[in-house]
Amino acid sequence: MAAVTASVEARRLARWPAVRDLAIALLALGLTLALLAGAHGAGRRLDALGGVLAAAASLPLVAHRRSPLAVFVATAAASAALNGLDYALGPPFGPTIALFYVAADNRTRARLDRTAAVVLGVFAAHLGATAAAGDGFPTTPILFGVVVWGGAWIVGDHIRQRRERFAALVESARRSERELQRERRLAAAEERTRIARDLHDSAAHAINVILVQAGAARLLQKRDPEAAGQALSTVEDVARETIGEIDRLVRALRDDGPDGPRETVEPPAGLDALGSLLRRHRTAGLQVELAVHGTPRPLAPAPDQAAYRILQESLTNAARHGDGRADVEISYGDRELELTVSNRTSAGAAGATGGHGILGMRERAVLLGGTLDAAPRDGAFRVHAVLPYSGKERP
Repeated sequence: MAAVTASVEARRLARWPAVRDLAIALLALGLTLALLAGAHGAGRRLDALGGVLAAAASLPLVAHRRSPLAVFVATAAASAALNGLDYALGPPFGPTIALFYVAADNRTRARLDRTAAVVLGVFAAHLGATAAAGDGFPTTPILFGVVVWGGAWIVGDHIRQRRERFAALVESARRSERELQRERRLAAAEERTRIARDLHDSAAHAINVILVQAGAARLLQKRDPEAAGQALSTVEDVARETIGEIDRLVRALRDDGPDGPRETVEPPAGLDALGSLLRRHRTAGLQVELAVHGTPRPLAPAPDQAAYRILQESLTNAARHGDGRADVEISYGDRELELTVSNRTSAGAAGATGGHGILGMRERAVLLGGTLDAAPRDGAFRVHAVLPYSGKERP
């Protein structure tokens, strides 16, 4: 039913230009007939032939949308015939309106040379017919024709240019909207990538802490039940926190739509949460020593979050592959933040030199315009990251 209604409405709107064109053609016919009927001193008064020529000089205007130049030639030929047969001289209403349509048509610009040749030829023929019906050189008709037809051309061309400018503005607005939509999709993709990285970091950190604590609980369950219970409590706390974070991140990805996430995702933790991170690892049995150099300063969200994730991943690796101790250094420089995490590797372990964790840390640093080195050195595994304060994460 809605489709039928829309079709009827479209046909109704499509009829309006045709009705308007017919009204203009009939107006031009009426003015021409009135001119012929009210003329004094003309060689011929209005008769049947004059009525037919007046109709031929006006009614073709209804077809100007298909071929404005052909309509102009037809109406001008009929108007020239009226002048040549010594009917009343006056403004050629039909050809003038047709010339306006020619100038206003968008196709005229592409074939301007041919159109100009046709218009000038028709103008010369029209003046020739007028001169043949009168005495002497047709100075007045020439000047009158130049003014009337020249004015019609100027007005029509001005309207065409204005229409083209409006179309250009509409296209520019549409292009801007498409660019905005593309930027929104890119921003949504970037946000999904960030969420995926945070999801990996949170899950990997939690699983490693749970692994260490579960192993400690197993070893201590008979020898030190209290310590085993504390380890299990840590496992429970880490699991609960991680499940909440994973649930929030997955819900944000699931609610993601064409225009980006509909739900605002809470930003991941920054260096303000470093104390909680260190307490968690110390509770898990990792001895962590922290040294801060320089004056701490507020950080932009991107480097702040990247610094936290790099420290989190480095401590996780230290807990898995180290000998139970890690040294953390944070240096606040003039333009950049330096992070260093080093730990002795346990016997038979060479340290984590690959995997998604190291790749993820390096990716975070590079995206901010910084650097990250992670490699074993002198029996220890060392992670060194440099993050510019002005770093803005790039997609």
